[in-house]
Amino acid sequence: MFLLQRYRVRLPLLSVLFLLSPIVAAERSLSYQTDIQPIFESKCLACHGCYDAPCQLKLEAPEGLDRGASKDKVYNGARTESVAPTRLFQDALTTAQWREKDFFSVIDSTDGMQSSLLYNMLELGRKHRFADNEKLPDDITLGLQRVNACPKPEEFADYADKHPMGGMPLAVTGLTDQEFSTVSQWLKQGAPLSYQTFDLSEDEQRQIQAWEKMLNQQDKRHQLVARWLYEHLFLAHLYFGDGSDKPNLFYKLYRSSTPPGEPLKPLDSVRPNDMPPEHFWYRLAPVRGSLAHKTHITFPLNGKKLARTREQFFAGDWEVETLPGYSYEQRANPFQTFADIPARARYQFMLDEAEYFVRTFIRGPVCRGQVATDVIRDHFWAVFQDPDHDLYITDDNYRAKVSGLLGLPGQEDNLLSLGPQWLKYSGNRNEYLDARHQAYGEKDPQGPAWESLWDGDGKNRNALLTIFRHHDNASVRKGLIGDLPLTTWVMDYPLFERSYYNLVVNFNVFGSVSHQAQTRLYFDLIRNGSEQNTLRYFPRELRKPVVDYWYQNTGKLRLYVSYASVDTQHPTGIQYQTNTPVNEFNTGLLKRFAAINARPDPINRCDGENCHRNDIAGWLKGPETTLVSIASTLAQDLKAVNFMPEVTMLRVENENGEREIYTLIRNRAHTNVAFMLGESLRYQPTLDTLTIYPGVLASYPNFMFNVQADQVDDFVAAMQKVEKEKDFTALTARFGIRRTHPQFWTYFHDLTRYLEEHQPSEAAVLDMNRYENL
Repeated sequence: MFLLQRYRVRLPLLSVLFLLSPIVAAERSLSYQTDIQPIFESKCLACHGCYDAPCQLKLEAPEGLDRGASKDKVYNGARTESVAPTRLFQDALTTAQWREKDFFSVIDSTDGMQSSLLYNMLELGRKHRFADNEKLPDDITLGLQRVNACPKPEEFADYADKHPMGGMPLAVTGLTDQEFSTVSQWLKQGAPLSYQTFDLSEDEQRQIQAWEKMLNQQDKRHQLVARWLYEHLFLAHLYFGDGSDKPNLFYKLYRSSTPPGEPLKPLDSVRPNDMPPEHFWYRLAPVRGSLAHKTHITFPLNGKKLARTREQFFAGDWEVETLPGYSYEQRANPFQTFADIPARARYQFMLDEAEYFVRTFIRGPVCRGQVATDVIRDHFWAVFQDPDHDLYITDDNYRAKVSGLLGLPGQEDNLLSLGPQWLKYSGNRNEYLDARHQAYGEKDPQGPAWESLWDGDGKNRNALLTIFRHHDNASVRKGLIGDLPLTTWVMDYPLFERSYYNLVVNFNVFGSVSHQAQTRLYFDLIRNGSEQNTLRYFPRELRKPVVDYWYQNTGKLRLYVSYASVDTQHPTGIQYQTNTPVNEFNTGLLKRFAAINARPDPINRCDGENCHRNDIAGWLKGPETTLVSIASTLAQDLKAVNFMPEVTMLRVENENGEREIYTLIRNRAHTNVAFMLGESLRYQPTLDTLTIYPGVLASYPNFMFNVQADQVDDFVAAMQKVEKEKDFTALTARFGIRRTHPQFWTYFHDLTRYLEEHQPSEAAVLDMNRYENL
């Protein structure tokens, strides 16, 4: 079955007027695209948009609704073998194919409305109305702890008896009477589906042709570069433009068995570096359906990027004698597989869009932040080694010596392979670190100086990144946000590339427990490698005390058992004035790279009286300064933090309807992050802090406050007075937007509108699966 390209549907004025009408005319045939999809996007997509959509019912496009639901779980940490993937638009393309994979219909109403699971779920959701903005009953389980029942249509009656408050949308202000009437009428009409069509402009067609022409040239150099580019862009939502305006369309890059000019037919493969089953071409095709923020990770394609890519990869004189295959070893070690491509070209391509690449392995492809990132801190900064100071880039002999040690585990699904694979790859990694310490000691005996850090070539703000990692959220932003972090990563090309291949290219959401364990364990080594690289910038006599602080208690056992020894022999090229090198190093980053710091942060790093951004409206300066008093405060001094979820949105509004949105992020403290289990045993709750920063910095809001500008003082005072949970509950009752708030969806989708105003290329529907009952 081909993925046919269609022409885009434009909403006629008559349909707009109809949507504003209080009554749905029975005689009018309803359109899925103009009448139904907007309702689903407004009330359903916020839960049904990622891999972990309840019952795998994905509603971003009619193809997902037609596919239906499944009882199988995507995230299953107990399965001993990988399962066949069920990715929408990729692993099956017809209704019959999805039925063969045990998906069942939710819209079939051929036997009357009572046979439609969608109708029954929506009707059940209307039977119980919660009081405005009241707290939900405690017996309604939400978030990652919820076990979805996923009844088939014939099982619905039993489900309704057992879960009388389990209708849809779940435990939230539901569909309006008009919306429910519209969906019901559409179901009565047989639930006809209409599909999104695309009308590409001449400029879009020209740019597609230019990229596809480069990617599909048949000489060996172009073939090898095209494979490397595909493996690095397959996850992206690609767009033409500079990001200042919302693109007309986003695109995905495919391997297709059909050439340009013919309908696209994706290859059947689990990973992007799997052996292709047949001859293929690289193809660009529009992303279909509504955009879900969690999976909307963007990358710019335009004429400027194409010219730079050609210059980076093809300006030099290099050759390919034999194209690599897709064997186990070649998938596991991209450094050997792509050895013929100049390492500088590969590294610089990633540096140019570092925010994208770090997002891919922090935010995706998984929809659960903890699946592969349990072994990193909640908040840290990341900077990069300058290509001219990276021996893997500049020293051919060193590169040849260590490339074989940089392979990645995770290809084996067998549980029995977990131990041997771990010993093999951890041993290689530690041998690599020893070789790295020695090589850098010989080549740079004075130690690394500030000049060895990439400065973005003086203009690229991808050089400084902030990373927030939590169970419910994982996000990356340009700039140095928050108080000085406990750790900062200095990444060179081998660290950057291994992180990407370990957590993106070679990671299989549908993989076995062995595969997922190997992925997490190796990422623990990557984190340690980043720390070891950072330690080189500290005075050698202070490195051991820093490591001891990072690895307290059980972490010391991991230091002795799993990690290579810390280099305490070679000096640093940076002069230090204090005995707190981590803070001094981070302060140095802020001063030396201020010109490319995309997000100065006077809120969390207040150093004066007027701690607010300089470029904001006058009405906002007072409220923003007031928020400083609770920013970056320890939980032992601000007990409200103990009751805060991971990510809370704060909406500050003035009497004219103007508003600003802040993200409040709770950063959890740990004695160490050296293990993927037993996190609660290493948790230090009194040392948790709250980062407050303008904008929408997360995909999964856990809660929201709406505060009038003249009441921000009261809000902050109430936060400071919280001693017990009942105090925090009173705070949420006064300022909170609970799931039962009559205007819940207006406030929730205002977060997307804010993104459309400030970061249009990043705007998409946020996920409310983890919105808490506070």
